[in-house]
Amino acid sequence: MQSRKTSRSWIQENYLTIIYTVILVGFGIVMVLPFVWMLSTSFKKPIDVFVYPIEWIPKSFEWDNYRRVWTGSQPFSSYYYNSIKVTVLTVIGTIIVSSAAAYGFARIQFRGRDFVFFVFLATLMIPDQVTLIPRFIIFNYLGIYDTHFALILPGMFTAFGVFLLRQFYAGIPEDFSEAARMEGASHFGVWTKIIIPLSKPALVSLLILSFTWNWNEFVNPLVFLSSKSLYTVPLGLTNFIDESGTDYTLMMAAAVSSILPVIILFLACQKWFIEGVVSSGIKG
Repeated sequence: MQSRKTSRSWIQENYLTIIYTVILVGFGIVMVLPFVWMLSTSFKKPIDVFVYPIEWIPKSFEWDNYRRVWTGSQPFSSYYYNSIKVTVLTVIGTIIVSSAAAYGFARIQFRGRDFVFFVFLATLMIPDQVTLIPRFIIFNYLGIYDTHFALILPGMFTAFGVFLLRQFYAGIPEDFSEAARMEGASHFGVWTKIIIPLSKPALVSLLILSFTWNWNEFVNPLVFLSSKSLYTVPLGLTNFIDESGTDYTLMMAAAVSSILPVIILFLACQKWFIEGVVSSGIKG
């Protein structure tokens, strides 16, 4: 009897939490269902795609769908190589450039620093589509049109990355920097030996965000790449869908292949990602 009263009192005290949890679980299931259907369809035969009621678990797993995606006339392996090349180089450049700029705005005192930072952040309000034509003209003049450099070089510079890291650096106590400078360390030494080691959560957050943005980027490769041999995964996926017609099993196998790296990266680094977003003061 006492245990029943205790259970009732606990439910009465936490009923709002229970309601919120049920609602969030419901939303989570709704959001995950399309991905589950996509994954399930990628292993089905074409005749089983639109069977009703939906067969969430295929009767037989058609692994040949993935073989045809990866070894077909336009193999996904080449798209993966291009995307990995572009994304990895861009992410490395983004972390280095954003970290250095963020240190300057957070730790170096100079006249007009706050105003320059404000103007820098104002560039976030400019849509990328507005700069497509000027960039096309510049890249064509420099001779990097239809090369991966047209995607890598601009991708290294992101105002959001600087803002994210600057917010995190501002939260690191000045005492650490002052102690290092008293020992004779330069700004470069403070940045590399003090700030960066303490900024792992923020750097991992920027890594995940930058990787996701560049891996899924569609407009810039569409505009600045014309050779199919240079296509990244998003362009390759579109090209594959155009060629495969109405074979939804192959489409879903290609779609699953295209999103796996992002999912794996997020699952591996989600702890630092959440910590970095919270510590940087970014709120949704």
